[in-house]
Amino acid sequence: MIHAFIKKGCFQDSVSLMIISRKLSESESVEDVSVMMGTPANKALLETTGFWHDDFQQATPNDICVAIRTLADDATVTQQIVEQLDAALVALAQGTGNGQSLVQVKRWESACQKLPQANLLLISIAGEYAAGLAHQALESGKNVMIFSDNVTLDDEIALKTRAREYGLLVMGPDCGTSILAGTPLAFANVMPKGNIGVIGASGTGIQELTSQIALAGEGITHAIGLGGRDLSEQVGGISALTALEMLASDALSQVLVFVSKPPAETVRHRVIQAMKASGKPVVALFLGYVSPVTHDENVWFAATLDEAARLACLLSRVASRVASRVDTCAPAAGGVLRGLYTGGTLAAEASMLLASHLGIEPDPQHHHGIMLDAQGHQVIDLGDDFYTVGRPHPMIDPSLRNQLVAGLAQQPDVSVLLLDVVLGYGATDDPAGPLVEAIAKAQAGRSATHPLQVIATVTGTERDPQVRSMQIAILEDAGIAVVNSLPEATLLAVELLHPRPVHIAKSTAALLEGVAVINAGLRSFALDLQAVDTPVVHYSWMPVAGGNQQLARLLERLQ
Repeated sequence: MIHAFIKKGCFQDSVSLMIISRKLSESESVEDVSVMMGTPANKALLETTGFWHDDFQQATPNDICVAIRTLADDATVTQQIVEQLDAALVALAQGTGNGQSLVQVKRWESACQKLPQANLLLISIAGEYAAGLAHQALESGKNVMIFSDNVTLDDEIALKTRAREYGLLVMGPDCGTSILAGTPLAFANVMPKGNIGVIGASGTGIQELTSQIALAGEGITHAIGLGGRDLSEQVGGISALTALEMLASDALSQVLVFVSKPPAETVRHRVIQAMKASGKPVVALFLGYVSPVTHDENVWFAATLDEAARLACLLSRVASRVASRVDTCAPAAGGVLRGLYTGGTLAAEASMLLASHLGIEPDPQHHHGIMLDAQGHQVIDLGDDFYTVGRPHPMIDPSLRNQLVAGLAQQPDVSVLLLDVVLGYGATDDPAGPLVEAIAKAQAGRSATHPLQVIATVTGTERDPQVRSMQIAILEDAGIAVVNSLPEATLLAVELLHPRPVHIAKSTAALLEGVAVINAGLRSFALDLQAVDTPVVHYSWMPVAGGNQQLARLLERLQ
């Protein structure tokens, strides 16, 4: 049996009604309960799922249609459901967050008056109405995030084109995740602050990527969602380009990461060009696309979310060090690199990485332990047989390397020095101490215009006789940059030698400085925002003229 009734003029968002439907269906006296707004799409769904009742013919999009499936014709069941539904709706209307009542209004104008600083409208109403509300927000100078799905492609293109003309951003439709200036929007995680800006046409992709960044000890500035269709051929990456421009001009976002499902090829090329134009290190993950190169200028390609997060964290650490060191100790223009290693494999990997970064070929012959010798750059394995004739291995006796380091005082063209410090049994008791003394001699013999920047990796553990943390402390106290891996060391070396010219103006996007939100749709989104002290007003939106679009257009013309 299908029992049905209509609650007139009681608009609610669809997700809240789905939750209510599930709870009402748990009652022992019913088989199933469906609670939906009386939109044309929902009416069709009620008929398809076997919940249709002729009474629903008279329902408008502002009315709630309730269908109760029971095994017997029992009028008391309907009364019980009515009472439970009323209680659930009252609970929705009285929703609170952080112990404070949620500010709620029923008119757009009232929402704007209650929160005049609002710069974002978050939409989670039925998709067939979302575009109209989004246009209203754009006309009011507000950015838009559309959580709603079932928005037509034509509407999406029109909204994003208009937003770009206005200097605004439309995230979505079907945009489930964004984090702006620390504010979580819709499905989002609490993230540590950092220097990585994230852009994504994938909600869970953003969540997993940012979570991996946090697990690696780094943080983000913003995470801008685009909606799943933004990189389609039809939409053309309109919001992606806007987001890239916004983060390119954001001084806090030193590294960018971009993640999306497979994009249209022409759009991918367009977006990559915009990445290059940003001048910042960018990690690009186009799921399903395998790049023939590891990086192209400032754009690094990843194949998985894990790889993208690791690359972003690596570039983040490098960018932070470059920003802090270049300001105080900029290498002389035209300087070269020198790598003096006690470990042969470390020297080999360093030379391979440097050759890739610098676009040069390593020396395949390795004469006299020279692993790289091109354009003035050199990487030398001091553990090679050439250097150990009649003397101990440099890990036992590092005096030869220390002499070569001190001799850099007379080689002002060497701007960056790469070193390894290897700990453990068999190695010298204190490799860092004498090395620091040699570096001090090299730096003392140079002029202020030709400083020497030193980068070191430490191979060993805390339980080694030399104690890893103590060795690192000695090096860092002497101003040496100690990094955790050779990829980080070599990348930092190249960036210090040739810092990328990034011209960052103060961002014109107020959205990145702080968010104030008008929320239309799910109350839970507004409550979440209130819980993190984000200014928010809940707009209890209802379809104009009971959802009669012809009448709504007529009313609009009369205004």
